[in-house]
Amino acid sequence: MTSMEKAKYLIIGNSAGGVAATESIREVDRSGSITIVSDEPYPAYSRPLISEYLANRRDLEGMLFRPADFYERNNVHALLGCRVKQLKVDEHAVELTDGREINWARLLLATGGVPIVPPIEGFDLNGVFTFTTLDDAKAIDQFLGHLVKRPIRAVVVGGGLIGMSVAEALLRRGIEVTIVEMKARILNTILDEEASALVEEALRRNGAEVITGHTVTVATGASSGEVTGVALDDGRSECCELVIVAIGVRPRVEQVLGTGIEVNRGIVVDRYMSASASDVYACGDVAEAYDFVYGENRLTPIWPNAFMGGRVAGLNMAGVPTEYEGGTAMNSLKYFGLAIVSAGMVTAPDDSYEVLSGKRNHAYRKVVLKDNRVLGMVFAGDIEKSGIIFNLMKDGVKVDGFKHALIADDFGLASLRQEIWRPKLEMPPSARASATGSLGQPEQILVGE
Repeated sequence: MTSMEKAKYLIIGNSAGGVAATESIREVDRSGSITIVSDEPYPAYSRPLISEYLANRRDLEGMLFRPADFYERNNVHALLGCRVKQLKVDEHAVELTDGREINWARLLLATGGVPIVPPIEGFDLNGVFTFTTLDDAKAIDQFLGHLVKRPIRAVVVGGGLIGMSVAEALLRRGIEVTIVEMKARILNTILDEEASALVEEALRRNGAEVITGHTVTVATGASSGEVTGVALDDGRSECCELVIVAIGVRPRVEQVLGTGIEVNRGIVVDRYMSASASDVYACGDVAEAYDFVYGENRLTPIWPNAFMGGRVAGLNMAGVPTEYEGGTAMNSLKYFGLAIVSAGMVTAPDDSYEVLSGKRNHAYRKVVLKDNRVLGMVFAGDIEKSGIIFNLMKDGVKVDGFKHALIADDFGLASLRQEIWRPKLEMPPSARASATGSLGQPEQILVGE
């Protein structure tokens, strides 16, 4: 028999977006029932930190981005380790795999993304993993603990953010790592050629082999079912005991297909984070939300955008009309001491854009402009002033008159006209605190939910 429960607010997903929505709902509605459903059994933890876990530098407690009693303090019914079987939009209900059914008044879909695993022969062998959740990191750690053979060799398939994070963690554990990236350079979607080369140099300097412009065509295995190596499209082979598939993630939209909710690459939302179905909202990696650089809805699967989208969704769910100002691609990375920040367009699409760049004193700086407004940036080495540039970009400030100072060694607030920076300093302390990083450096940012 189906067990029926009711929730004023039902949130599917327990990462940045779901937590932010919970907090903003409670700012407005202290008593309305909130239920969070997550297929992971853990309290809300920071997904970007799973590489720190694998590197044996942080445990689960050190990964939590809210205290373990967060749910109790906010009067939240947390159903952790539970899966959604069916979403019934017209009935305002969801059915869980354990037979329970929950009726809701407002629904937030913060389901994140799932790893992309291409149909390559041998990717079902023992020793082949993905790397997006804490359970992935735990499984890899346990597998490594059982390996007797030394040295251990690993092949990372994919040279994006996930691939770089797991590669660094494995290198720190003394494992021999080969990275295979099908495009011409690593981190090609978030960095330009110069910054990509700096990261590749840092990886090679710390023992990694980097193969670009090629793909893995098959994973080979022993009769026992253990992976023993991979073959590449140029005929080369790499022996290994571990393969990490880190090609990327795609929005987790399976639950909404066929429900009438509009889906493009992700769930399409408006500026209030509302989906096309009544009383349904979405945020984070699963949602296509407004990008202020491109002026259109795009997938931007990063942690801060998920958090801010969740906060806006929660306020609207609780009856406080609030517009999402928009996010954009932005990443703050640090590989073996090399700090990098990128945001917006990192490569100019055509000659109508202006590109300013410079490389001095082991620091690389680049900004992409159009009509004297910053639309993108890449900083490597010295990232101290990158937060100022980002907020010039977010605020749409015209930088004619001081644009060349943006990449100068001595760039700072003094380089800007007073009418740009003075209003920021004159904000009340409470407002200034809520304007995260408004004049400073961006938060540490990695791949999203």
